Amino acid sequence: MILRLLNPQGIAGLAASLALGVLLLLSHFETRHWKNQSGQFEQLYRDSDAAFAKTVANYRAAGDAARAADLANAERAAAEQRAITERTKDAYEKRIAGARAVASRLRAAAAPADTGGRGSASLPGLPVAARGAAEAAGEGRLSQSDALTATEQSIQLDELINWVRSQHEVNPNAGR
Repeated sequence: MILRLLNPQGIAGLAASLALGVLLLLSHFETRHWKNQSGQFEQLYRDSDAAFAKTVANYRAAGDAARAADLANAERAAAEQRAITERTKDAYEKRIAGARAVASRLRAAAAPADTGGRGSASLPGLPVAARGAAEAAGEGRLSQSDALTATEQSIQLDELINWVRSQHEVNPNAGR
């Protein structure tokens, strides 16, 4: 019986069976190899996907933190600017009140001295010629109301300049 299998057809059949067996074994090892490789590739993909998700989360957190810092910084700068405005307003009002008080005192001091030609019971009045000389000396000056207006405008411009300089000194990026 073995001799019948050793004929050329039997040998070819055995060789084909052996070749198919080797191919089956190779296929089995290749399948196992690629199965392991695919597991490694899948793990690499998951790691890459997790790293990407972590990067996105980090960028979002950094963006949220930057927005919160910008908001806090803007609120700080706005509060600082409001404080400057209040200080400047208070200084302006104080200076205007002082200027008006001085103008009021000057008006009060000038009113009794100028009795004109009437005179009082105890003091004689100024003659018209003397009054004219005093008025001539003050010809190039502003009237008291115009002088007060000019002083108020000067104070207003001075405080505006102080306000602009102070506002310019506020650093909107100091909190960064």
